Amino acid sequence: MKILFMKITLRASWVHSLKEKRMIVKSITQKLKNKFNISVSEIAKQDTHKTIIIGIAGICATMAQADSTMENIITFIENNTDAEIIHIEKEELKI
Repeated sequence: MKILFMKITLRASWVHSLKEKRMIVKSITQKLKNKFNISVSEIAKQDTHKTIIIGIAGICATMAQADSTMENIITFIENNTDAEIIHIEKEELKI
C-alpha cells in the first residue's frame, strides 16, 4: 500500500478578493474529491487572494497507481481551472 502526498501551488492573477478565491478553491477541491476519492484542502496562504496552496492525500495499492494518480490529478487541475500551477511537491510513502 502506498500513501501519496501532494502540495500544489497555483496562481490566480485575475482574482481581486478573498471571496473570489474561496469560490475557486471550493470548486476545484470538491471536483478533485469527487473524481479521485482523495482528501483535499487549502493548507496555506488563505489570506492571500492571488495564491492558492492545496494539499492532497490519498491511498493507492501500488507505486504505479500512485504515480498515475498524481499525474492525472495535475492534468485534471490544469484542465479544470484557469489558475496557473507554479509549484508541485510530491511524495509517496510505502506502508
